[in-house]
Amino acid sequence: MPALKPTDFTARITWLGRVADRAASLTAEPLQEVMAGFAGVEGEEHAGLTRPSCSRVLSQYARGTEIRNVRQFSILSAEELAAIAAEMGVQRLDPSWLGASIVIEGIPDFSHVPPSSRLQNAGGTTLTIDMENRPCQLPAKVIEAELPGAGRAFKPAAEGRRGVTAWVEREGPLRLGDVLTLHIPDQPVWSCLDAARAG
Repeated sequence: MPALKPTDFTARITWLGRVADRAASLTAEPLQEVMAGFAGVEGEEHAGLTRPSCSRVLSQYARGTEIRNVRQFSILSAEELAAIAAEMGVQRLDPSWLGASIVIEGIPDFSHVPPSSRLQNAGGTTLTIDMENRPCQLPAKVIEAELPGAGRAFKPAAEGRRGVTAWVEREGPLRLGDVLTLHIPDQPVWSCLDAARAG
C-alpha cells in the first residue's frame, strides 16, 4: 500500500541557485538548470552524501560529527519571501542573498509542509523534505551589505517562513519553470506530539 499521497498542490520553480563557497560568501549564483544527483548539486557548498553536523542537531551530536546529508537543498517560497520583505520594510529580498537553492511559488504555508513530503517534477526528479529551516544570522550579513540597516530585521521576520531543507531521492534535472507536485505522508499527526514538544 502506498505510504505517500499525491496532492493537488503544485508549485512552479521561479529561481535556482548554487552557493559555491560558503566561507567566501553565502550569496548564491543564479542558474537556469541544475542536475540533482544523489549527492546534491555538483559544485554546491551543501552537496555530499554526508556533512558535518551543525547547530540544528546539537541535541543529537557534537558539532562537526559526520552525519547523513539531508540538507542538500534550501527551498524557499516566493510568497514567504515577499512576506519577510514586507515585515522588514524592504521592497524585495533577492533569493541569492539567502543562499537559496530553489524558490517555488504556489504552495501555501510552505515552510510547514510535513517532514518527509516529496516534491516531484514531471520527469520524476524528486526531492524529499527533511524539515523546516530555521532563520540564522548568516543571510543577515549579506542583506546588511546590500541594504544597510535592514540586516538585523531578517531573523525575526523570517521566523516560520525560512523554507525547508531537502535531499535528492531520485536523480534528474531541475529547471526554471518546472512544476513540482507535492506528495505528503499518508499518516495522521502523532497523538503525543504536543506532549513530546512540551517535555
